[in-house]
Amino acid sequence: MFAILMTLWPLFALILLGCILKRRPVFDAGFWNGAEKLNYYILFPALLINSLAVAPLDNPQLPKLAIALVIMLGLATAAFAVVKRLRGIPTAEFGVLLQGAIRFNTYLGLSIVNDFYGLSGVAVAAVILAVLVPLCNIISVVALSEFQQLSLRRLLLPILTNPLIISCIIGMFLNVTGTGLPYNTGQFAGLLAGASLPLGCCVSGR
Repeated sequence: MFAILMTLWPLFALILLGCILKRRPVFDAGFWNGAEKLNYYILFPALLINSLAVAPLDNPQLPKLAIALVIMLGLATAAFAVVKRLRGIPTAEFGVLLQGAIRFNTYLGLSIVNDFYGLSGVAVAAVILAVLVPLCNIISVVALSEFQQLSLRRLLLPILTNPLIISCIIGMFLNVTGTGLPYNTGQFAGLLAGASLPLGCCVSGR
């Protein structure tokens, strides 16, 4: 337990730092909004591309892990759907509750994986994200609409415009085709990626 605490305390210190800075007149609200957008649209996608481009897709445990997590996600969604029927929860409220239950803090999660398993662990986690993020988006859209006025465009648009999903597709393409990150683009992506998780944890505490 002590070893785990020693591994995790820097992450929670970053979150606490973000909380403290938010409550001090050091940075205005525009800084935090800009930092969050920078991480969401540039830094974190760079991390995903950098990790997925070299991820061990031939690892025999990856499909098993992905299937297990998809099943857990499906069971959780089904359980919430049953509760909705039994308690008569309105669709709008149900959608919000379900999103809160199935969505995860990717910054904190990957930071924990990085601390325990290093870059190889982050690469595996990035593959799992490539599976779960689109699924969570689809489930969220369906839950908020309950199939009412649900068009293919409305279903796919949040997925096709999500920078995390786009970066997962790019990273997987670079991996599968054997392209990798040529011409030292890996170093450039790595520099961007290195700032993502610390900034993400700090912003989470604001």
